Amino acid sequence: MAAAPALGRVLSAMVTPMRPDGSIDLDAAQRLAAHLVDAGHDGLVVSGTTGESPTTSAEEKDELLRAVVGAVGDRCVVVAGAGSNDTAKSVESVRLAEKAGADAVLAVTPYYNKPPQAGLVAHFTAIADASDLPVMVYDIPGRSGIAIARETYLRIAEHPRIAAVKDARGDLWFASEMMQLTGLDWYSGDDAMNLPHYVNGAVGFVGVTSQVAPQAYRRLADAVLEGRWDDARAVHRGLAPLVDAVMNVTQGAIMAKAGLAVQGLIESPTVRLPLVAADDAQTALVRDALEAVS
Repeated sequence: MAAAPALGRVLSAMVTPMRPDGSIDLDAAQRLAAHLVDAGHDGLVVSGTTGESPTTSAEEKDELLRAVVGAVGDRCVVVAGAGSNDTAKSVESVRLAEKAGADAVLAVTPYYNKPPQAGLVAHFTAIADASDLPVMVYDIPGRSGIAIARETYLRIAEHPRIAAVKDARGDLWFASEMMQLTGLDWYSGDDAMNLPHYVNGAVGFVGVTSQVAPQAYRRLADAVLEGRWDDARAVHRGLAPLVDAVMNVTQGAIMAKAGLAVQGLIESPTVRLPLVAADDAQTALVRDALEAVS
């Protein structure tokens, strides 16, 4: 495993706290960011999908990023979600993120319009050319409808600012080959696959459940770093009920907010439509899973 990856090792795709009326709670975002860093995170992703990026405006994203950078930017890597299915919009988001103080950007594979692989190369290249910030490419075919091909990885890896991959495609063999051929820093982008990705050579993870139980995820990363694989397996297996509750009941942002609200870390589990807040039964599931982990 590479030492001290530039974009951090323990990262969460942070939720965007909202008040009951749906407005963004910047104070709560700063408190949550500080809590996660205090608990061992060395990186945060702001305005990723878990941050409800599809339903927040460019102005809201800018305010949120500036608030998080102001709270913890001197203590961790702050990665701004800047990808979309519109290259021009993504490029503008990257430029705004650089001005707001982000350390890097996350660029998801364009979704719904299903571009050809040549379009992916052009899209990621345009994003990387738009600023001096390093780029983490997010490969998630289950959401985007298209996977990044082998040859595309080889081409985009040649760009000096394309630095890392958040991998949520669920193919460890392919990931192993791409790590070896590209030299890119590899991150697990699937909470259930963090330990397998570590075994495979990933340098870290970008999680959702990790913000609900940050100390446990820090213990997982430290056990891997120190070669304590029995301890890593124990933490991984102990987290299984919580991962199931957060990721496999309804939707990740919904359940992460429910878990954070149960712990009093955010005041409201409000999400924006078309997402809907966890109901009582779903909240009870995440509460019970948190108790089992603790």
